[in-house]
Amino acid sequence: MRFSAAIAAERFLPGRLAALARPWAQRLDALVSTPDARGPAGRMSLIAFALRLVNAVIAFVSQVLLARYMGGFEYGIFVLVWVTMVILGNIACLGFHTTVIRFIPEYEAKGRFSELRGILLASRRLVLLSSTAFALIGALGIWLFEPAIESYYVVPFYLGLVCLPMIALGDQLQGVARAHSWAIWAMAPAYLVRPTLILLFLWGLHVTGYEPDATTAVLAAILATYITTILQLASTSAGAEARVRQAKPEYRLREWIAVSIPIFLADGFFFLLTNADVLMVGYFMQPTDVAVYYATVKTLALVHFVYFAVKTGVAQRYAAYLHGDHSKELARFARETVYWTFWPAILMGLVVLALGKPILMLFGPGFDAGYPLLFLLVAAVVLRSAVGPAESLLTMSGHQNICVVIYGVTLAVNIALNFALIPALGLWGVAIATALAMAVETALLAITVWRKLGIVMVALLPAPKEAA
Repeated sequence: MRFSAAIAAERFLPGRLAALARPWAQRLDALVSTPDARGPAGRMSLIAFALRLVNAVIAFVSQVLLARYMGGFEYGIFVLVWVTMVILGNIACLGFHTTVIRFIPEYEAKGRFSELRGILLASRRLVLLSSTAFALIGALGIWLFEPAIESYYVVPFYLGLVCLPMIALGDQLQGVARAHSWAIWAMAPAYLVRPTLILLFLWGLHVTGYEPDATTAVLAAILATYITTILQLASTSAGAEARVRQAKPEYRLREWIAVSIPIFLADGFFFLLTNADVLMVGYFMQPTDVAVYYATVKTLALVHFVYFAVKTGVAQRYAAYLHGDHSKELARFARETVYWTFWPAILMGLVVLALGKPILMLFGPGFDAGYPLLFLLVAAVVLRSAVGPAESLLTMSGHQNICVVIYGVTLAVNIALNFALIPALGLWGVAIATALAMAVETALLAITVWRKLGIVMVALLPAPKEAA
């Protein structure tokens, strides 16, 4: 029996609250049960939202415990190393973690099983090779520039590179799961299993006598990442290749690489953009400042995860509409996905502003210094949510090249503002730079979607008659 929000509201809420909740619950049921592309996309987005919410709790608890175990200085070192590895792991996919989302639905819909098996095998092998190369180049870079690197960063960064191939492979497998609308396997490994295991392994290492420092935390991350990715590989690969195991793989590398290169550039710019603030704090300021800012960003994640949850659920549905040449349905669906991000982001933003200071105080003394920054950062994230997953729509519609330009410009603005503002304003300089860069990104995405696809993908703006 399918879950019904209306039935759950009647069963678990008092009479007056049930009556108030009934219209919204019925709308929710209608959304997730509709037979067109909105149904699977809505279900996957809701599952992703729920998993992100659980992950936000797990990540918050784990980060609080890490900060209290290690102290602000060591915690700041671990944060900088881990964020760097996550960025490099995503970039090392060379765009194939998104390319599979574009091609797998097409090949399945057209029965092209040879190409389907080919892209499953080729993307996995290329990601492993490229990420291993990234790790080796990174190790060489640390060795060459070690005199210019603060000594407390050297060993954690060397160890962090051990995680890199498994982080990248996990991202590729997440793309395969998203292409099949397997919400659990798309979200759970990276957002539930891995952070939980990092926390458990860190506790285990601490109990056995290891110092609770950045090196120990990275060792815990290595164990957690390898176990998580191996489990993810066994489950996702078995499901994805079940129907095509007997097919002889056909490799269309030129076509796939032609699509992957701009995605690689766009995703690289995007990941750098979303994490540039932490990296810039690490460059200009002390690990304790990194710790305070990162704790603030983790609190802000309660707002940001709405966007990522919707993005996870809708990309493959954009592709399905585009392959079916349903332009009016695509425009209507794209506008709906904007509101899936906008209104929940406003609600979560208010919650974060109300609870932000006591949340930050849980990290330890001095972490609440990041609370005033939340007002500016929450406003920026809500503004960004007003255009929804616009970059996914552009990528799925073949306009990935313009995404490269958008994110390249936005990243350049972000870095330039950070260099200009951090020396004078400290953490406020980072927050202002991040907010202004988000505003530039939002405007460029909205204008580009309108010019390229004729879709008004902005919350609260009316749709043109031809897209209604």
